[in-house]
Order: sequence, then structure tokens, then C-alpha cells
Amino acid sequence: MPAQSISLPPSPLATPAGFLRSAAGETAELSWTGEGWLAAGSPLGDRPDADEVARLRPLRGLVVRWPASEVPVGAVTGLAAAGVPLHAAVSPDWVDPELARLLAAWAPEEDDGSGLRSVTALRREEHSVRLRRHGLRDRMGTGAETPPTVSVVMSSMRPHLLGAALGQIAGQRRVRVEVLLGLHGVPAAHEEVRRALRGCALPVTVVEAAGETPFGEVLNLAASRAEGDYLAKWDDDDWYGPEHLADLLLARAYSGADIVGTAAEFFYLEPLNATVRRTDYAGEVWSEHVAGGTILLPADTFEDAGGFPPLPRGVDAGLLKAAHAAGARIYRTHGLGYVLRRSVGAEHTWRLSLAHFLRVASSQWRGFHPSLILEAR
Repeated sequence: MPAQSISLPPSPLATPAGFLRSAAGETAELSWTGEGWLAAGSPLGDRPDADEVARLRPLRGLVVRWPASEVPVGAVTGLAAAGVPLHAAVSPDWVDPELARLLAAWAPEEDDGSGLRSVTALRREEHSVRLRRHGLRDRMGTGAETPPTVSVVMSSMRPHLLGAALGQIAGQRRVRVEVLLGLHGVPAAHEEVRRALRGCALPVTVVEAAGETPFGEVLNLAASRAEGDYLAKWDDDDWYGPEHLADLLLARAYSGADIVGTAAEFFYLEPLNATVRRTDYAGEVWSEHVAGGTILLPADTFEDAGGFPPLPRGVDAGLLKAAHAAGARIYRTHGLGYVLRRSVGAEHTWRLSLAHFLRVASSQWRGFHPSLILEAR
């Protein structure tokens, strides 16, 4: 089934691509001259392009100095769409109330000197994500076009996790969703499975597979029943924010990529009751790799790539490798709305020790400590 068209005006309009997680520059001003906007002292077009935004990336943020009378705001919403951190404590009545609320919700702060380890830097990036969503949707328009359907493909051999996983899928905003659930060695008659399905408000198609069936084959069996415009991989033990799928669809729209996914940043190390963040994988970049539990692609691209390799593990990397070899372009957006759970190694299809995640972490917290974008607390 061909994917529905979701498109933004073409390049060179600025997008979130190239956002810097940590900014070494100062805070500057965005001000109205009477004839146009100045950003950090330089003229800014009504529709900022990638070059104009690139010079602003090192700044901590821009403070918006609104004039008393109404003026064109395309430059402001264009910067928001690109994720440039903006602040205005108070905005005039003629400014979109939602934009005004967002601008007042964050203010530039001095970094504590720890760079990417700083919570200040994380709060700045969370603000950028919220601005991107608003600015990009403003650019796209808010017509009555029906959103695309995403077929969420999930395999599970852990019935006790299904209720929470299905609840997170059902909570996705700004998208229509169907669920394709592959039960891997677990009967549909299992009481916890039945309870989870009864509690899910979404349509769920269940496919049963024997425990010895390779993981990739279970996913393909489930995906073969998909009727949506896009397929999205979902892992039953991870956490996803309520705009996870909507963010992926936005990223595909502004990047023009064939496949999108997030960076793998936040990990909950269950045996240690600790959360770590790794920042060695940048977001908002073209890449050959995205977090396996976040892959989203059109149904026809999935078919062209041959689906998941029918293997017991490494299926996400296998799909991405095959798709890339076939010419698919892969874009990695931010990872703030996703947390991977790491329990004992035997429960995962990819094997890395807990010590590995501690070594590569840029930040560590006791307990479950996701980004605010996850909206878990």
C-alpha cells in the first residue's frame, strides 16, 4: 500500500537537522527592526533557511524582543521549526497562545561546565523538541487531512509486559494506530495476554508462533497482516513517550528519509535500578543506524528490503543493512522520548554487559529517570 503523502515545503527551509545538544555560545537576541527580524545582530529572512540557522546553532538560545504592534512571525516560527531554543517571558496578545506558552516555559541558563552531562543542557534540548513540534506543525498547516495509519509490529514472549506495552501504544497522539502482535511461544489463551488485550482500546491482530521460531520470522508473520501506511517496530520491554510515533512521522516529513528512528540515548539498567544517558550517537543526522525498537518505514520499503531477516537476533540491524544496501536513506531524530530497558542479558536478543552501558554513559541517575519528553512523571 503506498504511503500517504506528508510533506513540508522543500529545502532549503531550515529543519532540526544539525541541532547541537550542547551549546558553547552565549544567549543572543531576536528583535524586530521595523522592517524585519535580526537574529544575533544579523538579518533573518521571513522563512529562515538552513544556512541562516547553522550560524545560530552554537548559541545557547535567543531571547525574543517582541514589538508593541503586530508584525509577521514567520521568522520566529521558522526558527522554532528548526529547534532553535527561543525564550520570551511575556508575549503580546497577537502571538499564538501556544507559542507564547512555549516561549515562557524555558529560559536560557548558564551551563554548569559539565557540557552534555548537564541537566541544563537536557532541559534546553527538551525545549527545542517542543518548539520543533509546534513550528513544524504550523508550517504543515492544521487541515482536516486524516493522519496516516501506523502498523505497530511487536513480538513478545513475556505476557507480564504486554499490558504496559499496549497501553503505551494506545496512548500515542496525533496518529492512527493498529497493533500486530506476534506471540512468541506464548498462547493467546494465556490469562495475562487475554487481560492485556481486553484492556487495549486499539485494534490488535494476534499471530501465534512456536517458541523455536526465529525472532525475525515472528516479526515478519505479524507484519504480513499489516494494513497501515507505515510499519513501526516496538519492543515490549521499553518505554515510549506519547508522541513517539508522531515525532517519527514529522522527522520523515522534514528529512525526506525512507526510514526514520531515534538515537538510543536513555537506558534503564534494571538490576542496578539506575538510568544512564549516552550521547555518543547524535540525533537529527543521516545515519545507517537507529535504535532497533524505533524503526519506522513505509510498508513498501519494508517489503523491498525483504522484511526482517529470519534470525534469532540481530534482526533490526539486518533490516537496516538490507534497506540501506537497496538505496534507502535513513534519518535519526532525537531520542528523548524513548528508554531502553536492560535486565539480565539472557532476556535480550543483543548482548552487551551492564558495565558497557556504565562505561559509555555521559550521565547517570538513581532509579528510573527519563527525559521529560517521555512524560512519565
